[in-house]
Amino acid sequence: MRIHILGICGTFMGGIAVLAKQLGHEVSGSDANIYPPMSDQLAAQGIKLIEGYDASQLEPFPDVVIVGNAMKRGNPCIEYLLNKNLPFISGPQWLYENILRERWVLAVAGTHGKTTTTSILTWILEYAGFEPNFLIGGVPENFGVSARYTASDFFVIEADEYDTAFFDKRAKFIHYRPRTAILNNLEFDHADIYNSLAEIQRQFQYLVRTIPAEGKIIAPINDQNLKAVFEKECWTPVEYVGPQGNWLAENLAEDLSSFDVVHDGKVQGRVSWGLLGAHNVHNALAAIAAAYHVGIPAKTAIEALSTFKNVKRRLELRGLVNDIAVYDDFAHHPTAIATTVEALRKKVGHAKIFAVLECGSYTMRTGVHKDHLADALIKADQAYILQPKDLNWDLKAGMEHASIPVKIFNQVDEIVAALKSQAKAGDQILIMSNSGFGGIHGKVLEALK
Repeated sequence: MRIHILGICGTFMGGIAVLAKQLGHEVSGSDANIYPPMSDQLAAQGIKLIEGYDASQLEPFPDVVIVGNAMKRGNPCIEYLLNKNLPFISGPQWLYENILRERWVLAVAGTHGKTTTTSILTWILEYAGFEPNFLIGGVPENFGVSARYTASDFFVIEADEYDTAFFDKRAKFIHYRPRTAILNNLEFDHADIYNSLAEIQRQFQYLVRTIPAEGKIIAPINDQNLKAVFEKECWTPVEYVGPQGNWLAENLAEDLSSFDVVHDGKVQGRVSWGLLGAHNVHNALAAIAAAYHVGIPAKTAIEALSTFKNVKRRLELRGLVNDIAVYDDFAHHPTAIATTVEALRKKVGHAKIFAVLECGSYTMRTGVHKDHLADALIKADQAYILQPKDLNWDLKAGMEHASIPVKIFNQVDEIVAALKSQAKAGDQILIMSNSGFGGIHGKVLEALK
């Protein structure tokens, strides 16, 4: 079958392309910008890439067009396929109908930690010999690719709540029909799609309705937003992670990189790995619990974590120049920012931390979380923030009550120059963004030389 994918360089759609190719289909696709690392991953699979959306790319007609959720009416390819009555489908629906329907799906949903937790869970299954299929919204270093198709009966998927397509405004995860589901947490996000927390909770409620009574939900014991979802209607047993939960951590190291795993009051073993922070303790426990549901002993899962390599852009050390460390992290929501800074603080002790932040996401640019941003930076020593041109709230005013010095910049190069003049041996530079941030990581490393 000839498949053409619109919006192919997004992490999810790129993963769909890889899976379709590995199923034996002829796959091509297009995007507004063809860029690595996804373009390299797709090219390695022999997938033809086209830059832009000229309608001629749909001639001769493909057997089906898979439409990414970034596509909108007015796009030349969308108008052409509608006018010509070409068969089209969303990525999530195609995935369910062609792969997920016959498999035990383990889905990881939530506002934060999806990519890391999905990667941890996938690695546990791999270590245990399950050879799982997977689709992850990042590139886990244990695998080097974001998606893989195998003969396994198990499929691990990062299940996000973003909408499916221009013609299907349900959350993507509604299509996945998981038997095992990790719901990591729930906060308001994606203000470009949802108007309130209640709207996102409704999508999670729909997800919960699709999980069988013989399935399992893994959730944090202290998340009131998720508990409200379960209280409305839940037919599936829920196992809780956290203090007084079914799964919890004890005897934690100071930087939280090692801890005992306790299940229903019994110590199962001790995790010692390279990840830091309370959020990753939770991610590990949730993944161990989900793996346990498919029959993997906790002892085996704990062993697997000792060889787990984190996803890129998750407190990733990009370089050390003149004893100045430069980190990259995907954090772009106040909760994620706070947990990331806190994790680094526990690692480096009293060393000076420069928190460098881009307010790049739609939710951040529109000021939905503007009252919480200053407090999220409290564990850093100094913050440098890039103000986007389309920011529609007063960033300076929002930072007035910050407990640390905050400097606001209009250009990436201005931040690089400031770091070059201020950073000294032993300092830590933590760069946080959900985009490429103008190549700031490489620029800072070069400047520090």
